[in-house]
Amino acid sequence: MPRYTSYPTAADFTSGVGAPAAFAWSGGVDADEAISAYVHVPFCDKLCWYCGCATSVPNGYRRVSDYLTLLLKEIALRGEAMGHHGGIGHLHFGGGSPNILTPNDFVRLVEALNWHFGIRKDAEIAIELDPRTMKPGQIPAFAGAGVNRVSLGVQTLAPDVQHAINRVQPREMVVSLIEELRWTGIDAINMDLMYGLPYQTTQDVADAALFAAEMGAARVSVFGYAHVPWFAKHQRAINDAALGGLQERFSQARVAAMTLEAAGYVAIGLDHYAREDDPLAIAAREGRLHRNFQGYTDDPCETLIGMGLTAISQFREGFSQNLKDRKAWGEAISAGRLPVERGIALTEDDRLRALAIETLMCSMEVNVSEICAIMGVADDSLDEALESARELQPYGLCSVSGSVVTVPEEARIMLRTVAQCFDARSPAMTPQRHAKAV
Repeated sequence: MPRYTSYPTAADFTSGVGAPAAFAWSGGVDADEAISAYVHVPFCDKLCWYCGCATSVPNGYRRVSDYLTLLLKEIALRGEAMGHHGGIGHLHFGGGSPNILTPNDFVRLVEALNWHFGIRKDAEIAIELDPRTMKPGQIPAFAGAGVNRVSLGVQTLAPDVQHAINRVQPREMVVSLIEELRWTGIDAINMDLMYGLPYQTTQDVADAALFAAEMGAARVSVFGYAHVPWFAKHQRAINDAALGGLQERFSQARVAAMTLEAAGYVAIGLDHYAREDDPLAIAAREGRLHRNFQGYTDDPCETLIGMGLTAISQFREGFSQNLKDRKAWGEAISAGRLPVERGIALTEDDRLRALAIETLMCSMEVNVSEICAIMGVADDSLDEALESARELQPYGLCSVSGSVVTVPEEARIMLRTVAQCFDARSPAMTPQRHAKAV
């Protein structure tokens, strides 16, 4: 089921929208408009067996260095295509594991982004880190380059589960990393946790959530493991028989929520939690919460430029996605072309449904009549979505009162199923298949 970090989702992108469209859309950004940027580093020193990301183990730094050379060229191409704009307000480094880069190479990367785009002085600069593979000198380099938020892939602290997913990182390793980050002035520390992993118990999940709270994580994401070995071949190393059933997954998700909320965290949307004083929680209270390819965000920018293999860019006019084949991506860049493989141009119906889905995903409630009024369309434009939502009421997944669809707290984990009612490109799932969303 789609995570609805965008609508239309990446599954709807086609080769009919490519580099020419992305180039034209890039030039349409207003001169004083702040933008967001995402940089994909598709390498890890060690491969986790649960992972479904576009990443690989380089077996030496040469492949990483060659990739960086091309990435710097793509940054230059993207900067030329953009023309004048207000600079980068939000910058995110994801992967893979961006800390596979040497300190000097990471600094080069940030300098290139600043040269070709301009990084605003108040920009949020975030990076995803693998605690197991940190290198000497990286944290001071991050701090010196302006990084002010990090996301740590903790996932689980249970030793048997860590061995089963090939991600062994003792609690002390994570604690030490957090202490060093804070010593250099990087205080905004997020943690990613998971449930539904092999051999994982409800107590394991509770322990990890309590650890995140005790360490003062600013934000915590709690993701359910998706076992798709036919798609992510390395997941075949995971013992299917060690995976919990549907009820166990529900229990694990629930205990994570209860533990974090008891520690003072605010539940945000499907799977995020934040301290009350964190900008994400404040944005949620003030109705300014958004959702993009990095998940829930307080980032208001309408334009997001994705750079690197498979990276997705978002414009007012539509979405574009970079090539996933490394050779083809490099050849396009070397030829002076934006390395775009596919995308989609938004229709007015897409915009209407996108607003309804984002509103529901962010606030667990959507007034369909208000959405139609905002978009200037007939009040009955989403009647079929309301009817689909009504069909979910007997299962306790939502309630429909007039034109208002509300997801109750106990059905938060099923939020995507309700959002799918508004998705005209992917028929709503039948009740018998709801387990796929957990």
